[in-house]
Amino acid sequence: MTQVPIRPATAADLSTLGQLGKLLVALHHGFDPDRFIGPNPRTEHAYGSFLTSETERRQALVLVAEKAATVVGYVYAELERNDYMALRGPAGVIHDLVVDPGHRREGIGRKLLEAAIAELFKRGAPRVVLSAEKNETAQRLFSSSGFRRTMIEMTRELE
Repeated sequence: MTQVPIRPATAADLSTLGQLGKLLVALHHGFDPDRFIGPNPRTEHAYGSFLTSETERRQALVLVAEKAATVVGYVYAELERNDYMALRGPAGVIHDLVVDPGHRREGIGRKLLEAAIAELFKRGAPRVVLSAEKNETAQRLFSSSGFRRTMIEMTRELE
């Protein structure tokens, strides 16, 4: 596994977080353009701004992986209370896990995932949940990290 430092994201990471976030948006849109929003000219700045603003929230967690002083991936998660819409008790929820395509298959995603899980458990999460329905590569990583399948989302559009 590649030796990369993992650290909390800062406002100085806005641009790179935005670039990586735009990759995530495009990936999901490619899986299902009816379900997921597509990237647009504002996506990069909007996503980067959103993630850096989340660093100010006590319940949120945004960690970045650096390689040669360059951010090459991030994980965004938060600690949530009971969610009656999801019929779930308190949990750490991993929303995003993204690694720059030029640095994938180096163990960076796993390192980010494990760092987020450790921090969420440290903050009192009794469990960690995430979604990766269409992303088979991500599913393999999550399964090998001890996650199990619990839900399948289904969507129907207005005709």
